[in-house]
Amino acid sequence: MTYQVEPLANSYAELGEGPHWDAETQNLYYVDITAGKLLRYNYKDDKVYEAKIEGEDLASFIVPVAGTSDTFAVGAGRRVIIVKWDGTSTTAQVEKTLFEVQKNDKRFEGNRFNDGKCDPKGRLFAGTMRYVGDEFEHRWGELYKYEEGGNVELVKTDVGISNGLAWNEKTNKFYYIDTTDFEVKEYDYDLETGKPANPKVVFNLRRDSPKNHLLPDGMTIDSDGNIYVATFNGYTIYKVNPVTGKILMEIKLPCKQITSAAFGGPNLDILYVTTSARGNEPKPAGTTYKVTGLKAKGLPMTKIQI
Repeated sequence: MTYQVEPLANSYAELGEGPHWDAETQNLYYVDITAGKLLRYNYKDDKVYEAKIEGEDLASFIVPVAGTSDTFAVGAGRRVIIVKWDGTSTTAQVEKTLFEVQKNDKRFEGNRFNDGKCDPKGRLFAGTMRYVGDEFEHRWGELYKYEEGGNVELVKTDVGISNGLAWNEKTNKFYYIDTTDFEVKEYDYDLETGKPANPKVVFNLRRDSPKNHLLPDGMTIDSDGNIYVATFNGYTIYKVNPVTGKILMEIKLPCKQITSAAFGGPNLDILYVTTSARGNEPKPAGTTYKVTGLKAKGLPMTKIQI
C-alpha cells in the first residue's frame, strides 16, 4: 500500500503533542509542551497559527470545550486550566483552573500532566508523569478522569509516563499507554459510568535488550477499530489490530521522535502526526506531518463537557 507523508508548513514545535481534530471548524489543535504554546492548523487556509499561554511554562494537551469556539482545556503542570484563544492572536489567556492533582505531597513536585483526551461522552482522561528525574525509576504518575460538573476521580496509579488514549465505542474498549511499560493495554469500558476494567496487553514493543525497547507514545484509532501507535524513538507509527495483536502497517516518518497522531480532514482520512526535536534532534524533527493514502478513516474526537 502506498501512502504519502508531507510536512505542514511552519508547523514546528520542539515537543509537539496532543493533536485534536475539531471537525466543526476543520482545525487541528496541538501543543508545544515545553514552550507553553498552543498551535492551530487550519485545513482550509493550509496555515498554522500559534500562541503563547500568558504566565504558563507548560502546555501538555489541548481539548476544545463543548459549546464554545475559543475556549480550551489545557494541561499545565499538575493543573488543567481553561484557556481563551481566538485562534489567531499570538497570546492566549488563562481564564481559570479547572482542577489540580497531586497536591500536598513533595514527591509530586516534579510531575506534570502529559497526554489528555476525552471519551465519547466528553469526560476528560489525563495522566501525569515526572518531568524532573527518572520516570522509569519513579513511577509517580497517575491517570485521572474529570466529569462534567467538576468530579475528578483517580483511575490508575503506578504510572511512569501517562500517554496514548483511545476508545472504541462499538466494542466498549479503552486503550491506554504507559510509555515505561513498553506496551498498549486494552480495558473493558463502561460508557455509562466511564469506568475501565480488566486490563490486558494487546501490543508489546519490548525487544531483546532494554536499549532496543521501542517507546510507545501517543495513539489514535480508526473506524475499523485498529489502533495507531506512535513510537518516540522509532521513526514509525504502527497500525495494529488489537484483537490479534498483529501489525497491519508500519507508517514511516523522517523524524525519530514521533509523539502522537490524530485523524482529520473533511473525511477524517488524513492522519496528522506530531513530532519532537528534544535532545537536539536534527531537522526536520519537530515538524507536524499529514499522511494521506492510508485507506482508513478515523473516529470523530470529542470535546470536553465542563
